[in-house]
Amino acid sequence: MLEFDHFAIAASSLDEGTAWLRDRLGVELQPGGKHPALGTHNMLLSLGPREYLELIAIDPDASRTGSPGWFGLRDFTGPPRIAGWVLRQSPLEAPEATHIAEVSRADLRWRITLPDTGQMPGQGTTPMRIDWGGGAHPSDGLPDLGLRLTGLTISVAVPPSLPLNDPRISLTTGPTGFKARISTPGGEVQL
Repeated sequence: MLEFDHFAIAASSLDEGTAWLRDRLGVELQPGGKHPALGTHNMLLSLGPREYLELIAIDPDASRTGSPGWFGLRDFTGPPRIAGWVLRQSPLEAPEATHIAEVSRADLRWRITLPDTGQMPGQGTTPMRIDWGGGAHPSDGLPDLGLRLTGLTISVAVPPSLPLNDPRISLTTGPTGFKARISTPGGEVQL
């Protein structure tokens, strides 16, 4: 069975994405870390137990890697936006055109399916899969600011068939894109 883990918002820079999310959600993002092998870095927000929002951008201080970057970040342009989503799966299985990478940062260790092209099919609408191996989860160390995912709609020409039983998540037929609804202390916000 697959379970919702997090969704990622891509931005041209962490500063731009942080300001964009602060304006919409009314809270401060928390430092995440760097992914040297992929040349990215991130900021995080807890969405409750074992769920979070990730803001991700190319790390300008990282050495250029041959990787296309997570979520197709090497070619990212435009304003911040949802670029993909990630489901927990244990044991981890790699869908077609992906490979499993072992990744670590500080006390976190995980295995994740990475698309060979750097971007999951359907402009990120096909989810990446992650396995935390029973260890620490990023949300464990984040302050709970009262944010909760209340809905995630993924729209694509042909929605993927997934063994996912989460009433908050809708896979619909339509123009490719995402809409997330987040409950905040100031009310519900749509991204």
